Amino acid sequence: MPILAATGLALATGPLGSFVIWRRMAYFGDATAHASILGVALAIGFSLPLYLAVFVVALVMALVVSALFGRGHTMDSTLGVMAYGGLSLGLVAISLTDQPDLELHDFLFGDIMAVTGGDVAVIWGGALAVVAGLVWRWSPLLTATLNEDLAVASGLNPKREQLVLTLALAVVVAAGIKVVGALLIGAMLLIPAAAARGFVRTPEGMALVAVLVGVLAGSGGILAAVQWGIPAGPGIVVAAVLGFAGSVIFGRAHQA
Repeated sequence: MPILAATGLALATGPLGSFVIWRRMAYFGDATAHASILGVALAIGFSLPLYLAVFVVALVMALVVSALFGRGHTMDSTLGVMAYGGLSLGLVAISLTDQPDLELHDFLFGDIMAVTGGDVAVIWGGALAVVAGLVWRWSPLLTATLNEDLAVASGLNPKREQLVLTLALAVVVAAGIKVVGALLIGAMLLIPAAAARGFVRTPEGMALVAVLVGVLAGSGGILAAVQWGIPAGPGIVVAAVLGFAGSVIFGRAHQA
């Protein structure tokens, strides 16, 4: 079950993470993910489905950040306020529920070893929805990412393409909350895609290799957790970092 869950998440974070890098949305993803803890608090306090509550909060947070940035606020300050504000508000809200002693570690860093068949179904369902959406809008998304003026001249609406990515990001955050947690999901969006960029040069190739790196990192992190008793979520991220290091070495050797 854990490896299936990690593979499903990697299927979505690979191509979406590529767009995160191309559009320089790394901190945007972090802010959305950190704020998802508020969704956990709402799910606990109002007995709501966890994945639904996290998805709604992540989506609202992403839309708010986009709206504030569009009104002239600087992106770094907006992301800082929303990320730390959302995370802190979520932690405070959880402390006010009837389960103040809840094991927050599982939501902050994930608990992939405890996923159930139902969790895997939700993760794969969300991942396939994200992949389908990105494949459907791949050309418009790529055009809007590379050159907004060209996108407008081609009859595309860059804001609509941004909305597609925002929706996909919220789905991935919700799906990844039990895999690597709110604090590390941003790493799984960024690191495999960054590693893939060192091996390939085409956008499609980068997305596919990012999926492969994510799958290998997920499997390696889980196996390391079983073998050495380390936390699986951080172990997965460390494995992804090793993949990135390998891409750097490969890139330098290739240039030489």
